[in-house]
Amino acid sequence: MKSFTIIIISIIAALGLRAEPQPQIAQNSPPIDPKNMDTSVKPGDDFFRYANGAWIKRTEIPPEYSRWGAFNELIERNNDALHTIAEKASKTPVDPKLSPETQKVGDYYASGMDEKTIDAMRTKPLQDEFNKIEMIKDRQDVLAEIAHLHTIGVNTLFEFGAGQDAKDSTHDIAQAVQGGLGMPDRDYYTKQDAEMKETREKYVAHVTKMLTLLGEPADKASDEAKKILALETKLAEASRTRVQLRDPIKNYNKMGTRQLQDLTPDWNWSDYFKTINLVAPGEINVHQPEFFKAANDLFRSASLDDWKAYLRWHLVDATAPYLSKDFVDEDFDFKERVLRGTQQIKPRWKRVVLSEDGEIGEALGKLYVGFYFPPEAKARALELVNNLKEALADRIKTLEWMDEATKQEALKKLAAFTVKIGYPDKWLDYSLLQIDRGPFVLNAVRAEKFEADRDVNKIGKPVDRTDWGMTPPTVNAYYNPNMNEIVFPAGILQPPFFYPDADDAVNYGGIGAVIGHEMTHGFDDQGRQFDARGNLRDWWTPKSAEEFKKRSGAIVQQYNEYEPLPGLHVNGELTQGENIADIGGVKLAYAALQKALDKHPEERNKKIDGFTPEQRFFLSFAAIWRSKIRDEDQKLRVKTDPHSPAQFRVNGPLSDLPEFQKAFNIPDGSPMVRPADKRVNIW
Repeated sequence: MKSFTIIIISIIAALGLRAEPQPQIAQNSPPIDPKNMDTSVKPGDDFFRYANGAWIKRTEIPPEYSRWGAFNELIERNNDALHTIAEKASKTPVDPKLSPETQKVGDYYASGMDEKTIDAMRTKPLQDEFNKIEMIKDRQDVLAEIAHLHTIGVNTLFEFGAGQDAKDSTHDIAQAVQGGLGMPDRDYYTKQDAEMKETREKYVAHVTKMLTLLGEPADKASDEAKKILALETKLAEASRTRVQLRDPIKNYNKMGTRQLQDLTPDWNWSDYFKTINLVAPGEINVHQPEFFKAANDLFRSASLDDWKAYLRWHLVDATAPYLSKDFVDEDFDFKERVLRGTQQIKPRWKRVVLSEDGEIGEALGKLYVGFYFPPEAKARALELVNNLKEALADRIKTLEWMDEATKQEALKKLAAFTVKIGYPDKWLDYSLLQIDRGPFVLNAVRAEKFEADRDVNKIGKPVDRTDWGMTPPTVNAYYNPNMNEIVFPAGILQPPFFYPDADDAVNYGGIGAVIGHEMTHGFDDQGRQFDARGNLRDWWTPKSAEEFKKRSGAIVQQYNEYEPLPGLHVNGELTQGENIADIGGVKLAYAALQKALDKHPEERNKKIDGFTPEQRFFLSFAAIWRSKIRDEDQKLRVKTDPHSPAQFRVNGPLSDLPEFQKAFNIPDGSPMVRPADKRVNIW
């Protein structure tokens, strides 16, 4: 259950937050551990295996995970830290006025851990919500209920919220976006291969089971589940593909409320706005107008009983993780076991902590950084960022394919980057949010309502540039083109990405490549369309734009050839931006390392564990991507994830870099060395 906020962010990794702390990396493990390497594999044959092969051979994916790797190992340490914080907060009597974060974190955790009460109450705390759906008498009531569910984070039919105006980044405007599906992507409804047909059958069985848990007779639940699938299939058929959603120009269709009303004549937008408490909607960016036309036809044609079933289903689907064990288990069975191959549900404390991070993450994060993120770490990370910015500026100035006018605009954009490190300068005020030790699901619903209200309140207002799109403990990073900002939460500024006492080669290969990746997003196929102020504006000369597209097209072609499973190819179009950022990020980090070594020439020829600084740089880069993944999750991610599979995030970029070939003295013609006429190099 997530309230909707429009934010265009390119994320370095979205690795699952699952698993017991089983095969973990210790804080004092060497940054480059020879025990993880498989030296029977030549660096020039498969560098991912050379750097990580022994780790891959001895590591089993924990049963609670659909994949396991360096990110997950750090996530587990963070989970343990958050667990300690939440446990202590739940046992510490405090005055809510003096310690509001401690009170809310403690009470949220205590309510989530009260399994006995949760199981006894089942869906009783949501009875009023189910009654509202049952009392629907006409289509006006259907729209009112859709709007109400939007206010508590249940996104039915479509999604609506605030987001920066892509062509005036100083203001937030209303955004209407396709949505309303219960499965991960439109392809799950539209593809006709045997595997997708089987998944749809399992989805119908899952919906049927959930409706029977709500008390419906099995025959009625089965009939309703089939009608829900049919309704969602209509929405899916009208939805744009994930590749089409990558085009910011085609997804910018600003219109007034009258024009929007003409687009969907069968529902009254003024009633919708009244229900979500939006007084002055102003202009609205309707991302996919053709979807809303189709949604209007469906709104008119589907029966009231079908809409009731659809709304009831999405309410229980969104809240299932907060309900009794039978709902939790069935929710896990489809979303994790069927779709991702995960074998075992994670322990309750971990589910509660992760929910808390998602719902009141800045309250939890404020306590987290107080214990685990000293000011010195922020200063060290900022130094690395500045060094990477310098490397990118040098690179732009010497690009052989970009003309001078475009270079000047690119340099202007780079200079305007906002850098956020660790945690917000201004913390979110949760004083109006009620969190108590009552029903767990109501804490979650109120948190969603709080965030949805906060989101709607942004519409028509100046953009708050202090806002963050991730919580401080998150092991991730992002670039936001509308803000023209790069953001690195405290959670990722730790081993194996950043070692306070390691040599420069390790840190530039780890967090340096992450920083370079996010910077490059400002100039990938999407980010390059936004200017220094974060506005969607074409600042490229036709000649430079043509040269960019020629090179980005070569990247698409390169990654289309990769095959993580037999017959399953990477989607080079979907992953284009992340692949551009992977290649650019490691190249920029390498250039920044060279600058650091120039300042300390005594380090240049120094070997550690028999490896030169350049070799350690590439080994460190490969180490952060070490991972294993279940086949089911791999299939899902190839369909939906804009990131390439881990092995290609290593071997793909490095096969394009002469610097890598030189570092390991790899002969031409090796698998890890692309022919000169096929090497791609943008930034």
